Amino acid sequence: MTHPVDLDAWKALAAHHDDVKSTTLRDLFAADDARFEKFQLSAAGLFLDYSKNHITEKTRDNLVELAEECQVQSRLQGMFDGDIVNPTEARPALHTALRNRGDKPVVVAGEDVMPDVKSVLSRLRVFTDKVRDGSWLGFTGKPITDVVNIGIGGSDLGPLMAVEALAPFAHARLTMHFVSNVDGSHMVSTLKKVNPETTLFIVASKTFSTQETLTNAHSARNWFLESEASDADVSKHFVALSTNHEAVVEFGIDADNMFGFWDWVGGRYSLWSAIGMPLMLSVGMDRFEQFLQGAHDMDEHARTAPLSENMPVMLALLTVWYNNFWSAHSHLIAPYDQYLHRFPAYLQQLTMESNGKSVHIDGSPVTCATGPVVWGEPGTNGQHAYFQLVHQGTHLIPTDFIMALESLNPLGSHQDLLMANCFAQSEALMMGKTKEELRAEMQEAGASEEAIESLSGHRSFSGNRPSNTVLVQQLTPHALGALIALYEHKVFVEAAIWDINPFDQWGVELGKQLAKSIHQEIDVATTVTSHDSSTNGLINRALKLKNLLA
Repeated sequence: MTHPVDLDAWKALAAHHDDVKSTTLRDLFAADDARFEKFQLSAAGLFLDYSKNHITEKTRDNLVELAEECQVQSRLQGMFDGDIVNPTEARPALHTALRNRGDKPVVVAGEDVMPDVKSVLSRLRVFTDKVRDGSWLGFTGKPITDVVNIGIGGSDLGPLMAVEALAPFAHARLTMHFVSNVDGSHMVSTLKKVNPETTLFIVASKTFSTQETLTNAHSARNWFLESEASDADVSKHFVALSTNHEAVVEFGIDADNMFGFWDWVGGRYSLWSAIGMPLMLSVGMDRFEQFLQGAHDMDEHARTAPLSENMPVMLALLTVWYNNFWSAHSHLIAPYDQYLHRFPAYLQQLTMESNGKSVHIDGSPVTCATGPVVWGEPGTNGQHAYFQLVHQGTHLIPTDFIMALESLNPLGSHQDLLMANCFAQSEALMMGKTKEELRAEMQEAGASEEAIESLSGHRSFSGNRPSNTVLVQQLTPHALGALIALYEHKVFVEAAIWDINPFDQWGVELGKQLAKSIHQEIDVATTVTSHDSSTNGLINRALKLKNLLA
């Protein structure tokens, strides 16, 4: 198979980079008054301004040629059609089927999966409606007031992020809690906030064998049984998002309260399935379906829009442009909306677990950089923390600004100030401040020549730092669905260009295997010699400090 670096379009981009790398963003804007109009896109209620990037129309053409050579459109269509796009596990990746709002069948192994998808959604509506309307009662006859989701990875980050993002639409009586870390402090601190009589636990594990999740679930079950509850009451307070019928029933959960999903749903793409139950409980099934609709609208855009007018495709191509031709291996997500405070962490998993790969689909080593490091926090907090490095540090860090124009909690001039900060940061990153501009500014303020000279290096900014800005009218369920789907497809397109598999995560497995063996050794509490000298030393020191070794 031809690797991306050997493609004609890749070589053309390398040559083009040499031609444009010394042209500044200031130069590009000064040369073209229509630049903003040329480099913008709209889809599924989202607006993207990507004009503040180191690109010309030729750059865009070359990037689109790369996407064409990598057969991005046919790969996207193959994913939608249920093709095996996860070859190491011989699976399709059909998270798009979970939010398919039309009547179009989606066929896997000769069978339309949509009837099953709709059946599970119907069951979820019945169950979540009962909890929300108060007819689902705990063992003492009281309605549920608190829901504790026990999961990890995609079974935690997705629903937690979405519940936080749509908090203004939350049920007035129900409070959502999330436990993921096997550190007992996470569980203990959560249990202090809830009452066993009125708490519902969701155990989210497809196999019902995830070590961290099951450890936390059994601790929750023990805590529950230490109250007045009996084993028979477990079924009133625990439900499972799983496919392991036997293990779920053995735990004490009624099989009727087990909600499954499918092998073709990857963990970090599973929010649209039963894994989204915390969001369904919080905002209700009607709004959850609006959330699905937003994602479906973005799906249709990603599937049908020409490459040059395709929002996730263009965002992915820009990532490739910076990651592979500008050596910018870090990407900042800066949502200017407090409700999106967990969105950067969600995108960390989505991007880094998907595209943190070093072999091509055929197993051969990659010869180019793949997934960048993704990180971020909400604005304006970030401006008083890491933005110093973004503006004046030595790293080129492309940034995505995300801004909801209308607040769900209007308060005086707060939203206008938030918006001003968002737009100012993207302008400051792009424009910077030259020493000449600083000199004029300081002279006008009455500064001495000595002061101007001594401070010019510290107070000037190189600028020329790229960013995208994504605007949404308001952070509604529909808008959030579209936003998440935008980045899902962006990640897939990046993977298609790098020719890597974004749907497996074998790099997670080795640590799990070693942890299991080390846990057994700690249980035995004898001197350990089976590892390298450092690991042996750490284990033995820990055992001694815990008074488990002489």
